[in-house]
Amino acid sequence: MKTYAIILASGKGERTGLDIPKQFVKIAGKTVLEHTINTFDKHTGIDEIIIVSNPDYISLTEDIIKRNDFKKVKKILAGGKTRRESSYIGVSSIEEENGKVLIHDAVRPFLQSKIIDECISALDSYKAVDVAINSADTIVKVDNKNIIEEIPERKYLKRGQTPQAFELQLIRKAHELANNNNITVTDDCGLIVKLKLADVYVINGDDFNRKITYPIDVAIADKLFQLNSINAPKNDLSKLKDKVLVIFGASKGIGKAISEMAKDYGAKIYGFSRKTGVDVTEFKQIQKALDEVYSKENKIDYIVNTAGLLRMGKLNCREIDDIIEEVKINYMGCVNIAQLAPKYLNKGSLIFFTSSSYTRGRALYSIYSSTKAAIVNLTQALAEEWENEHININVINPERTATPMRLENFGKEPEDTLLKAETVAEACLNTLLSDYTGQVIDVKRR
Repeated sequence: MKTYAIILASGKGERTGLDIPKQFVKIAGKTVLEHTINTFDKHTGIDEIIIVSNPDYISLTEDIIKRNDFKKVKKILAGGKTRRESSYIGVSSIEEENGKVLIHDAVRPFLQSKIIDECISALDSYKAVDVAINSADTIVKVDNKNIIEEIPERKYLKRGQTPQAFELQLIRKAHELANNNNITVTDDCGLIVKLKLADVYVINGDDFNRKITYPIDVAIADKLFQLNSINAPKNDLSKLKDKVLVIFGASKGIGKAISEMAKDYGAKIYGFSRKTGVDVTEFKQIQKALDEVYSKENKIDYIVNTAGLLRMGKLNCREIDDIIEEVKINYMGCVNIAQLAPKYLNKGSLIFFTSSSYTRGRALYSIYSSTKAAIVNLTQALAEEWENEHININVINPERTATPMRLENFGKEPEDTLLKAETVAEACLNTLLSDYTGQVIDVKRR
């Protein structure tokens, strides 16, 4: 029995006040629709995707599918005049008698895969499933004169989201009955409830699963994508066998831990640092190092840069040469490596490192914080630039980690408050083996 995802992208987006429907607005380098499709296309529990598009934008939707090489999109249909009509078009296009169906708004691009998991799983026990979150605000019911009629108890009120999930036969029957009886509802679960066809089970949604409706939502979404982070994936590290991995900053700390762990799994390691005569601030030194590895191995699969410098002090109290050195090592080192990487990586992966301070600058560490924020922006931008070059680039964001650099700057700290370098190394290697790109990978204490 297949599981289908129907993505409703037929809205006109009039409330955003933009020239194009909101599902085609670009946020973080991709259209909202691309972000949404990507979530379902990568999910192992989804077999096929059906897109119900605004009729005037079918060609653009087709271009989006081709450009991203989405594998699971099987149909692009012209939507109707209402949401219910578009939903019916999607449901009725499924030829099989049985199946599971998830119906999702295209303009909710922050959907997490765990919610998809829970929807699919809940359909084993229920015929209809909704996604909702608790209301943080008191809800008031008013009459047509804007006078309060009732203030329901907040604990019984939730705010609905999507996806909504159904047994195929049930949602097909619901739409057919609605067509015959001219029933109007705002979503598909409302149809099931109004027709009293089945109980609708509710699973917990996510505050980040926001719907883009108004102009301010576009601005908020852009910021959320900028700050969005995920946990490290899990992969079979034995796949590292015979892979060629180049590490800059390999002499100590996280770089050394990555080198040792990857070597244990059979990877061919080439580690460079100032101690070996390779300074990441020197473009030609990096180029020479990569040339030597490529000439010997005839390939480079992965490049990791862990080189970094942390200096403390008020900006106006520091020497300018000291500031320039920190910027060059932390940021320009990444720029130098990134500029050279496409020449050597063939369908490979590049990883940089940031810090939790990238989301908000820290007093006394203004240069360090700002360079770490710059690395995140660089990574996200290059992920878009390299979209057709088959090179993945991600940035690891570890919590406080027990490294020589941290010991030098903060002294001895309780071991149970710090990550081990090996934990960060494992997350880094798992990310190298993944198909992630443009992501901030959080690594936290277990």
